[in-house]
Amino acid sequence: MPIPAFRYASAGRGMSDAPTYSPQTLVDELRSAGHLHDERVRDAFLNVPRHIFLPDVTPEQAYRDQTISLALDDKGRAVVADTMPSMVADLMDGLKLREGLNVLHIGTGTGYSAALIKHAVGVGGRVTTIEIDRDVAHSAEAALSRAGFSSVKIVHADGAEGYAPRAAYDRMAVHVGVWDISPMWKRQIKPDGVIVVPIWLDGLQVIAPFALRDDGTLYADNIRPGAFVYIRGREAMPPYRRHVGSTALTLLADDIEQLDMAALSLLLSQDQEAGNHLSLSLSNDDYWYGFLPYMALHELSPDIFALYSIDGGRSAYGMTDEGFAYFTPASACFVPYGGGGATHTFASADAFMEVERLLAGWQAAGRPRMEQLRLRLIPRSHGIPPDALHGKIYPRRDHFLHAWLEPAPTS
Repeated sequence: MPIPAFRYASAGRGMSDAPTYSPQTLVDELRSAGHLHDERVRDAFLNVPRHIFLPDVTPEQAYRDQTISLALDDKGRAVVADTMPSMVADLMDGLKLREGLNVLHIGTGTGYSAALIKHAVGVGGRVTTIEIDRDVAHSAEAALSRAGFSSVKIVHADGAEGYAPRAAYDRMAVHVGVWDISPMWKRQIKPDGVIVVPIWLDGLQVIAPFALRDDGTLYADNIRPGAFVYIRGREAMPPYRRHVGSTALTLLADDIEQLDMAALSLLLSQDQEAGNHLSLSLSNDDYWYGFLPYMALHELSPDIFALYSIDGGRSAYGMTDEGFAYFTPASACFVPYGGGGATHTFASADAFMEVERLLAGWQAAGRPRMEQLRLRLIPRSHGIPPDALHGKIYPRRDHFLHAWLEPAPTS
């Protein structure tokens, strides 16, 4: 049955000339932005009405590519959200869904993503979705029923445990950010299955479709940026986010606990060095799909790469923007995404010069992009194999995460 389009009248406009918002307008927006490559996923977005899962927002909000926060923690950060559809589409593309597959979905949220997956696997497919929050699970169950997807099984539990009664799974779709892959997921996936997860990578979050290999490792390519809320429960992230003093400045970093926040606050209280501009001005696309992954994998010890933001439109240490930062033992350099190469440099130019060195290295390497990023999860019991010497190794709870960039293709 066709999904009815909403009519939305903004102030001063009548219904006759109001824009129309529907699954079709959302699909058009996503396709124009380079998403929805899989025809089966595109068909699911056309036929599953997002507004049914978001009864408290306007049709315009429901059919825009934006994350809708549903519950906040005591810091005002989202812990339950309906993630922006472009991220959901990229994750679903990585699943390579087809008719009849058995799929485990972790992080039910509103239920919208579980409905999309169920539509994609068809009548013969089976979808189980796990939600840690009981009230959220009940709301999602009601929404799935209203939307005609009552066959989706909702389990109120910690997603880290998976769901053994319906294993083994052809696919696992993890709709929350993770620091590591749960051992239970590996036990419940079929040998030829795929686990698609938004995984933490040194301040970044990337959507990685992991395939299980014969040696017990997991390998992923075809990686894209992610922006999902992080998992709660047993597999919750270690500390990765800190405020600097009592200011509005927030830092995200893999080595966040190695930063002395009191010393950093004192350093940032010094006057900025004016006039330091990077030799190359990059777009947001160049940063997120190119330079930032390269920078994260090539930072020098004991330097620290981080992302930063300023909360609530306020200012901190003369900054009002967001971007990435680089810290050496005695200096700091903040680079806003939209600053045209301008920087906020503190204490000395050491950190700025290191960013310049990394930028030159990225260019000399052919400006590698995220499409060249490769990830491998190696069980800790295996140790670090000799072929993992290139790239960077991140110790995780149950694995070593090996990350590297393949050489840029030659024309």
